[in-house]
Amino acid sequence: MLKYQKISQIALLITGITMVSYGAIRGEAAAVLGKAIKLCLECVGIG
Repeated sequence: MLKYQKISQIALLITGITMVSYGAIRGEAAAVLGKAIKLCLECVGIG
């Protein structure tokens, strides 16, 4: 049981790293950051 849990944790970690890397290569980080900045400025009432 513990062996399968360890294998699934490693598989999910590798999957997560792969997805984050793919998004960074596509430039998604810049898009998300831009949206976050706009949202924060709207909450404060500046944007």
